[in-house]
Amino acid sequence: MKKTFITIAALATIIVAALPKMAAQASDNNDSSSRDTRIARNLDIFNNLFKELNAFYVDTLDIDKSMETAINAMLDDVDPYTEYIPASARADFMVISTGEYGGIGSYIYERDGNVYISEPYQDSPAAKAGLKPGDRIVMIDGDSVQGLHSDKVSERLKGQASTPLTLVISRKYDPDSIKTFTITREKIKVDPVSYYGVTHDNIGYIALETFNEHSAANVKSALLALKANPAVKNIVLDLRGNGGGLLDSAIQLVGFFVPKGTQVLQTRGKTKQQERTYKTTEEPVDTEIPLAVLIDGGTASAAEITAGALQDLDRAVVIGHRSFGKGLVQATRQLPFDALFKVTVSKYYIPSGRLIQEIDYSKRNDDGTPKHTTDSTAQQFTTAHGRIVTGGGGITPDVKIETSQTSRLVYNIVRDGWAFDYAVKYASEHPTIPSPEEFTITDEIFNDFKAFIDPEKFQYDKVCETSFASLKKTAEAEGYLNDETRAEFDRLEKLLKHDLDKDLDLHRSDLEKILAKEIIKGYYYQRGQMIYALKQDKMTQAASDIFNKPGELEKILNITPAKTAKPAKATTPSKKKKSRK
Repeated sequence: MKKTFITIAALATIIVAALPKMAAQASDNNDSSSRDTRIARNLDIFNNLFKELNAFYVDTLDIDKSMETAINAMLDDVDPYTEYIPASARADFMVISTGEYGGIGSYIYERDGNVYISEPYQDSPAAKAGLKPGDRIVMIDGDSVQGLHSDKVSERLKGQASTPLTLVISRKYDPDSIKTFTITREKIKVDPVSYYGVTHDNIGYIALETFNEHSAANVKSALLALKANPAVKNIVLDLRGNGGGLLDSAIQLVGFFVPKGTQVLQTRGKTKQQERTYKTTEEPVDTEIPLAVLIDGGTASAAEITAGALQDLDRAVVIGHRSFGKGLVQATRQLPFDALFKVTVSKYYIPSGRLIQEIDYSKRNDDGTPKHTTDSTAQQFTTAHGRIVTGGGGITPDVKIETSQTSRLVYNIVRDGWAFDYAVKYASEHPTIPSPEEFTITDEIFNDFKAFIDPEKFQYDKVCETSFASLKKTAEAEGYLNDETRAEFDRLEKLLKHDLDKDLDLHRSDLEKILAKEIIKGYYYQRGQMIYALKQDKMTQAASDIFNKPGELEKILNITPAKTAKPAKATTPSKKKKSRK
């Protein structure tokens, strides 16, 4: 069996060594027989090399680890989406596509050598048992988890539905700090629709986290429920941070808003088998209701197909930031010994004919890095109503929303868990809080949070101090550091000294949002966080402004009463613009 495994792994691994040679000899070796000969020759070399290494290397090799390293090295030279999934990682991979697993239903996180409960899912076994954010996991089924990484702890928490586990936790700020829970695992179904509801008076809002087997059905259920509400006049589909998933799910979702039989996508690959045209196959839910799609840099793959297709068909106004730019399609192939191989098999083209892939992994710069599509090289296309859109570099929104950059102080508050830890303390002192719609960070709460932060333990990024010290050292080296300049440096150093209390007040607005969401999730879970966040969300507000301004949506989508939709098509590239950095 070992020999068989080595040979199979070698089949994948030898391409690492063969790729440069293949590229150099491509012009002389294009026929399939030549390629087959070279593959066989290189496989034979690698197989023998590994046998020699295993037989004569001074130390004992970890065969599985060595093979995995070689395979991953080869795949890293192709693209980041082509992956080898060993049997040990198969279960986690399947969770992504199905959204289902057996376990207790909770996010966990690792910090300072310990693993904590971050947030139980609403109505999950963890929530029903009474686990809370901030609970430190001490033992699982009598075994200490001290020193284990979060992935290992996660493995212990997961298991077959209906099987019990005993969990010992340590709860800070509780007189009875050590608590034991007996929890029965259940089949956890992670709802890809993290929240839907009515916001801004007349908007039916749907937040979709991923595209898995249940995404289309769950979005449809949410959409029908919202349409049944007389207050709902418009729909916002939030795809921010949605990294994609199943292509078929995206096709189905687009089909809710466009006529049956509408072409959504074409895929083109190396073989005819990968060349397909995807059209909607079911009757739509609503082809007329005003629709906006929210995107950002985390919107990728199937989420970009959805946003881009609705944009190309002039069915929705796209709001936010430029999306990630992934126009590659992967298929999963079965390997021996229960392993999987996720491989890029084609590129996809949305209705206008554009490919949104930003990085061309088949073309490399002199330093070996793959080439990026820039504004100057992007081809232009037209939507159904004649609007100009560009290929490459992701989906550019119709309405761009600028957001303020996070300060280093706020980043450090989140990174080091100060807001999370304060929310744990707050929950221990307050059995209830107002609803997410009414909850606010009062002066009392904010001042209490400021007092909670220990100035001696708070870690500032030393950017300013490091730059100042470097300038002072340079001045000394170049002969400028005399008594006069030294005095000025000393004065400036005092002016640049951090004042934590002042800095917290300066960034109160941003900190309030973070604090509120951390506190609210301890009482109302993710749903409560979403309700609170929507009250001040710039993109949702932009959608509301467009919907409620007569003629604005029609103006953006180039819709006139007499206009009929035409097939989206490619156009001649316009004059070159400056490259996007």
